[in-house]
Parts: sequence; structure tokens; C-alpha cells
Amino acid sequence: MRTYTTIDSPIGTLTLVNSDGALSAVYMNEHARKPTLERLGGNTSAGFETVTEQLDEYFAGQRREFSLTLAPEGSPFQRSVWQLLAGIPYGQTRTYGELADQLGDRHVIRAVGSANARNPISIIVPCHRVIGADGSLTGYAGGLERKKFLLELENPSRSHEPALF
Repeated sequence: MRTYTTIDSPIGTLTLVNSDGALSAVYMNEHARKPTLERLGGNTSAGFETVTEQLDEYFAGQRREFSLTLAPEGSPFQRSVWQLLAGIPYGQTRTYGELADQLGDRHVIRAVGSANARNPISIIVPCHRVIGADGSLTGYAGGLERKKFLLELENPSRSHEPALF
């Protein structure tokens, strides 16, 4: 059974989806692949207490890792990429090429990017920690401003601009 709820966050309203007792999605309002609410099941706050508490702690700078039962829906390849994303430490980033190398095949860079873009559990499975080879912020289903916010939350020194004097 699927249910959903919405919560407020510093990056806007988040829609949380529960599938049979496990978190299966976290969508932002303008999320590029957010399904219609009708496809998410019934609206209830029951069963979302733990994820809501952990997200609140994360946004308050008090949580660096999530401890939740997850059930993302995707292909075996996508799930392997999402597992790599979950292993990127708080405050650090990886490039698409580094993830492809971890999978053992540099030629799957585009497929890694596609799997990253289809990550249904934003923030908790930290696809925002993947950047371009040159260090630039690249696509993010929730928008680049949100990606920048999340990276700066995790690594405040990232937001400092060099001083002229």
C-alpha cells in the first residue's frame, strides 16, 4: 500500500511517499519526475514520523546520515548507482566519472547520469552530491538552486566567495 504526506522544509514543500512501510520517494515541488498525487496513494501523516524527524535534523545541521528503511523503485543498474550515491559522505562530492569508475566501466558515465537523475529518494539518497568533472553544479531534478543550498548546508566553506582584498 502506498501513502504520501507533505512537509515544509527550507527548500520548499517535500512530498514523502511510503510503500508498504518503507520510504520510496522524496519529491520537491518542481521535481522533474514527480508523479501526480493520484499515483501516490492516500494522503496521511501516519508512518512518516521518523523520516520527518530525520529530515528536520538534517536541515538543522544535526544529522549527517539517515537511518531509514528505503524502497526505491528502479532497474538493477539504477539501484547500483543509488547505492553508490548513498555511500558519498556528508559534505563531499563525486563526479559522474568517479561513479562510473566505481562500477568498473568508465563508458557508463551517461547511464550513471541518467540513473542519478531518476533517483526517487532525493536528499536521503544524496544525488545532490554529484557534480561535473570540472567541479561545476550540473543538473538536479529539484533545480540547481536547491542543489547549491544542500551542498552549502553540508559544507559551509563551499559558499564563501574569494575576497578581493
